[in-house]
Amino acid sequence: AVGHLKMSFLLEELGCSLQKDDRFKLYLTNTLDMEELEQSNLPGMVSLSEESHLAGKVKKEQPILVILGNPPYSGHSANKGKWINQLLKEGYTHKNGAKDNGYYHVDGKPLGEKNPKWLQDDYVKFIRFSQWKIDQAGEGVLGFITNHSYLDNPTFRGMRESLMNSFDEIYLLDLHGNSLKKEKCPDGSKDENVFDIRQGTAIALFIKNRNNDKDRKVFHSELWGMRKEKYDWLLSNDIKSTKWQKITPKSEFYLFVPRDEKLLELYEESPKITDIFPVNSVGIVTARDKFVIDTDKKALKRRIRMFCDEKIPDELIKPYKLKDKSNWNLKAAREKLRNDKGWENSFAQILYRPFDIQWIFYHDVLVERSRKNVMRHIMRHNLGIVVSRQTHSDFKHVFVTDKLTDLNLTGTAGKYGSGYLFPLYLYPDPDQKDLFSHLEESKGRKPNISKKIFSALSETYKTKPKPEDIFYYIYAVFYSNTFRAKYTEFLKTDFPRVPFTKDKSLFKKLAEYGKRLADLHLMQSPELDSPVAKFQGTGDKRVDEIKYNKKNELVYINKDQYFEGLTENVWQYRIGGYQVCDKWLKDRKGKVLSLDDIKHYCKVATAITHTINIQKSIDEIYNEAEKEIISF
Repeated sequence: AVGHLKMSFLLEELGCSLQKDDRFKLYLTNTLDMEELEQSNLPGMVSLSEESHLAGKVKKEQPILVILGNPPYSGHSANKGKWINQLLKEGYTHKNGAKDNGYYHVDGKPLGEKNPKWLQDDYVKFIRFSQWKIDQAGEGVLGFITNHSYLDNPTFRGMRESLMNSFDEIYLLDLHGNSLKKEKCPDGSKDENVFDIRQGTAIALFIKNRNNDKDRKVFHSELWGMRKEKYDWLLSNDIKSTKWQKITPKSEFYLFVPRDEKLLELYEESPKITDIFPVNSVGIVTARDKFVIDTDKKALKRRIRMFCDEKIPDELIKPYKLKDKSNWNLKAAREKLRNDKGWENSFAQILYRPFDIQWIFYHDVLVERSRKNVMRHIMRHNLGIVVSRQTHSDFKHVFVTDKLTDLNLTGTAGKYGSGYLFPLYLYPDPDQKDLFSHLEESKGRKPNISKKIFSALSETYKTKPKPEDIFYYIYAVFYSNTFRAKYTEFLKTDFPRVPFTKDKSLFKKLAEYGKRLADLHLMQSPELDSPVAKFQGTGDKRVDEIKYNKKNELVYINKDQYFEGLTENVWQYRIGGYQVCDKWLKDRKGKVLSLDDIKHYCKVATAITHTINIQKSIDEIYNEAEKEIISF
């Protein structure tokens, strides 16, 4: 009612008055819900029912040629209606008879995403509804300001292809301002959001002509800087005055951002890591990290024993924030674990963060996604590369493991950073009882390396390379700063590719560097026997306030005690989303460091010191190695 009143006042100011029975076509409705409210005689409900009916008629039947909006961004959408979900997943038929396959398909095939939940974001659904309305009309314009993730996130590649098939012209103005990505201007200065939110935004204009032009055009531009600067620019410019860059989104990602096409062609000659190691999985998700993961195995065992103790009521367990969910109930879970007489065999080590090995109670009753179909391989004598599929910052998201791995190993998961595990060897399916009997190597293991890749390498090098050498070569390539800088934009959007050199001697040399790196990162290298760092000062060794003294190369854990010998490069060194030396201490804030903890931290600093030097050695030969690469 208030909206109608304001619109009538505005129309009168503009010289257009409504007649007695006229109404401005402004409706209160949930755009994404096609179900209308039932007719009701209850006081106040009659008008709402009528409003719902009129809005439903517009949504379902009447053509709309212009749709504008700033739809909500919500990854955990409450709009889960059958109609909009079907529209997203199954598509529809255009007015001209063309078929749209929905956002869950690309190039006529299913996306194959293990976790496509971001396609359920509310803003995606509003774009989808609007696209459908314009396609039904056969012409029209959409104008939205939304979350900008759909511009380049691989999960949205089906959405981008679908939009390109619907619209003749697409104009995309990326406003950036994404504090989640820690975005900065190209010159390194501060970049602000146009709203008081953390998620970056973009303005998009989608234009559909009645006579469809098969030559679809996509244009991109972007704004960086402070909020006021962006506001001023937006107020003084329009679609004609904007400097647009024409881009040509292509299969398989149909990216709505500019890329170096020649460099991309070179990069795409090399196989993805998923093509090399076919069996892989994202890391473990417990959904209860603070309860089932601990640095102290004894403390973890005490918690699990308490969980199983039928004498202890549920109320005493609840302080651990073990909340009931649709697929998990505290009371039922306790009963189920109690009935498993072998639960005490379910403790294992997990690489929780880089250089941070902890203990996990690895049992399906308490671990939401155990990923045992892949994790069982790493519990035997094995090696694994952990790497992210996509990143919001420069690619540093790679590490090695011989233990279970957490989803967040290389960075905070969600849209970015989740770590995929690629085991080197695959073992035969064990009996469930033998799942933890990894002290004795099983027979019959085989390399998790594609036959196509292995054959091409064998043919090029005139000998069969050891699986370990292939593994170490890849690890060295991923740690090359030259490789990371050259392909930085591509490494942000999908699994990294591996350029294999044709030069056998360079292959071997890089594999040697990769082995040195892996041994350092697994804390198994003899180079760690001479630590670069020392622990100094007197006190209780409790991690209190962490400070770095750049001048003296000291890392204080409290006001009296510190580690010495950490150069700024070592202190600032990042693996994935984590500043390693800072993160390890922060995760132990309030705790007293043991002698083993102190020795471990000194070794971590030593490992990073050697890593930096090895990376320089890799870069000295990397360009030579890439002069001639194997085509697959």
